[in-house]
Amino acid sequence: MKKILLVFLLGITISSQAQNVVGYWYGTATAENGGGNNYLVELILKQNNTSVQAIMNYYFRNTFRSMKLNGAYNAKTRELSLFNVPVPYFGSNTNMSVDCIMDFHATHRIAKAGSNLNGKFYARDAYKYTCQNITFDLQLNKEAGNQDSILTALKNFKETYQVWTPSATDTLVAATVQQRPIQNIVVNNEYKERALDVQREIEVESDSLQIDFYDNGEVDGDSISVFFNDKLLGANLRLSTRSVHMTIGLDPAMEANTLSMFANNLGSIPPNTALMLIYDGKKRYEVRLSSNFEKNAAVKIKRKKP
Repeated sequence: MKKILLVFLLGITISSQAQNVVGYWYGTATAENGGGNNYLVELILKQNNTSVQAIMNYYFRNTFRSMKLNGAYNAKTRELSLFNVPVPYFGSNTNMSVDCIMDFHATHRIAKAGSNLNGKFYARDAYKYTCQNITFDLQLNKEAGNQDSILTALKNFKETYQVWTPSATDTLVAATVQQRPIQNIVVNNEYKERALDVQREIEVESDSLQIDFYDNGEVDGDSISVFFNDKLLGANLRLSTRSVHMTIGLDPAMEANTLSMFANNLGSIPPNTALMLIYDGKKRYEVRLSSNFEKNAAVKIKRKKP
């Protein structure tokens, strides 16, 4: 009897979750036959019956864009559609970006591990012979599902189109962090009290890496502190469209080096999120980090074996 009741309650929970797609969704998108060209996507959704309002933020190469969209959600089929989305053509270079006008179609999938939106951006008729479809997988951020923060994001929305080149000249405008430990008793103590959430593991060839931090999504006042192997390198660093830049040398005595992001605040749109770019020689890794007052976001970095 207990098993039957448990299955029944689980069915009710999943059915309830399937009725809406409200919340913050994050993930990557990849152009089909696009040679591994990736987009980082953030989607904020508000739903009223079948109607959906959305803010979509994405990074592609040196471009950040934020826009408001309208669409529909069918709870029976679990299909979400957003229309007339301008997306940079995957073959655009850093000097000139060409938009493809596309429609976003996703299927809402629910499991014990979490909720996902899987689907594609499809080029509209006028662009279908030029623009490749773009496949995406977005995951619901359970910690950012607060209804008030979603309403605030929609209310304060400002359409944004920004292009930057993360060069030395650019990064110096924001901040350059030197690899030497600094003292901040308050930040150090709070860092130790929070859980460490490893959100990505990468293998690199270089023993020295270039790191850039940007605000992930709309610039909302996020402030972070950065730790490397539990040593504080930079405190109270304000994130924006200009990067916080640092060069770090890996400790060869350690099997894995750990780069951690501590949230000094949550900005106006929780949680505290950042886009981190890691340059390993000519290779670049794009990592989206999310931290709050309970956990520090971290990346484990290992040297590739010869």
